[in-house]
Amino acid sequence: MKIWKIVVSVWMTIVITAGFLIQIPDIPILQQSARNLFLHVPMWFTMMVAFAMGFYFSIRYLNDEQMKWDRKAETATSVGLLFGICGLFTGSLWARFTWGAWWTFAEPRMNLAALAMLVFVAYFILRSAFNDPEKKAKISAVYNIFGVTTIPFLLYIIPRQLPSLHPGAEGNPAFSEITAPELRYIFYPAIIGFIGLSIWIMDVVNRYKILRERV
Repeated sequence: MKIWKIVVSVWMTIVITAGFLIQIPDIPILQQSARNLFLHVPMWFTMMVAFAMGFYFSIRYLNDEQMKWDRKAETATSVGLLFGICGLFTGSLWARFTWGAWWTFAEPRMNLAALAMLVFVAYFILRSAFNDPEKKAKISAVYNIFGVTTIPFLLYIIPRQLPSLHPGAEGNPAFSEITAPELRYIFYPAIIGFIGLSIWIMDVVNRYKILRERV
């Protein structure tokens, strides 16, 4: 095992253990569910990094049309989608505790985040529609570039213009205003750890695909 993978393993073990054991104050409304901050928000950061990598690999494919870039773009995008779905799941858990419902259609951030995930579900449906590898790779690359450019609008720009229950919206305090310093000691390392974990997953998936192609 490479050294960086050992580092990620130890890092994540410490982060998760500390996330459960660290003493935090009872924050109004959130109370002890504030520990979800260590999971929910890092999932979105990790998703963005993975999608950005998929964006880069798609551009590389369009530049020189080597199939390895298409494979890496698909891998990065699939991992990004995985973490995005985990972000939706942890957000739903938080909504159940703080708002009393697993999902609310009155909350634009939740609905637009779900729409963003559907954009990338469509990416994989599109890929399955072609048998010609080169045609599949080229059309998928173009679509992936388009898909990634929608993320800032769906997750950040548009939600900020709409009434929202989500922290950070107008009239609601942002995470930086409601989180205690103790939470930040775990929050930032969690972001680094989950990004490292996502790169590890990409490496495993990519090597599996290479082996499958050789077989």
